[in-house]
Amino acid sequence: MDVEPALGRLARAGPRALRLRCPRCGRAPLFRGWFTMNPVCPVCDLRFERAQGYWVGAIYVNYAVTTTIAIGGYFALWGLADPGTAWQLAIWVPFVVLFPLWFFRYSRSLWLALEWSLNPEP
Repeated sequence: MDVEPALGRLARAGPRALRLRCPRCGRAPLFRGWFTMNPVCPVCDLRFERAQGYWVGAIYVNYAVTTTIAIGGYFALWGLADPGTAWQLAIWVPFVVLFPLWFFRYSRSLWLALEWSLNPEP
């Protein structure tokens, strides 16, 4: 695999992923509603779900980002303010429940952008 085109695709697809747009054309939205993802791009016909179980990678992305923020935040608060265990739990338990729901769309979008950058044609 030639590295240069993959890096170029990733440089284009990354900002598109953050805007929740198709990684190939950047014009069509990935989602209709909060959790419903379009099956294909209506502009360029890119299939978003490329195989059964495709979104397992997005689950890993969501888990990694949530865990990194929660653990880093816990230790940052502990080191800066030491609010106590009850306060820490009051902050981080709701976070680890609600953040993955909000970040769900972004984790799928980032996963699709990365995978499309490495494998543009399934």
